[in-house]
Amino acid sequence: MTNEGHPLNKVCIICAKGAIEDVYASLVLGNGAVMEGIETKIFFTFFGLDAITKKTMNSLHTSTVGNPAMRMPGGLAFPTLLGMLPGVEAGVSAMMRGQMDKLDIPPVKEFLEMIDAGGGEIYACKLAMDMFKLKKEDLWEGVKDVLTVGQFYEKCGGLQTQVIFT
Repeated sequence: MTNEGHPLNKVCIICAKGAIEDVYASLVLGNGAVMEGIETKIFFTFFGLDAITKKTMNSLHTSTVGNPAMRMPGGLAFPTLLGMLPGVEAGVSAMMRGQMDKLDIPPVKEFLEMIDAGGGEIYACKLAMDMFKLKKEDLWEGVKDVLTVGQFYEKCGGLQTQVIFT
């Protein structure tokens, strides 16, 4: 956890995708940083906003089309064509959530609450909010603010900051 002899003091994570696997990558990284005592800020933009929007945060889907890492039981590659069939994405997403439940991985809202309780800060992107016609009241109540990307970068300033894009 060092950067040229300097300790990592701050991590800024940008979550731009709304698939389960992308959102959870941001949440796991953010929670891990908070648990290590690292100042943590997470910026949700574009489809990543689904993770902090009340209507969508508990119904995220996994990406079945165009996902070369998608595997079927036994390790065989998941055929992209199969992912286009009605109900397949919902079924795969339900199986993914089931596997996460078995591993006691918290749901999105609980993960956000853990990060917030640990001192992490959650932000939404103003441009994406405007594009999707969302208002602050549409978001999870723990969102600290709606910022422009420039305002978020200001919060990330410093030599001992790591910016992670997921």
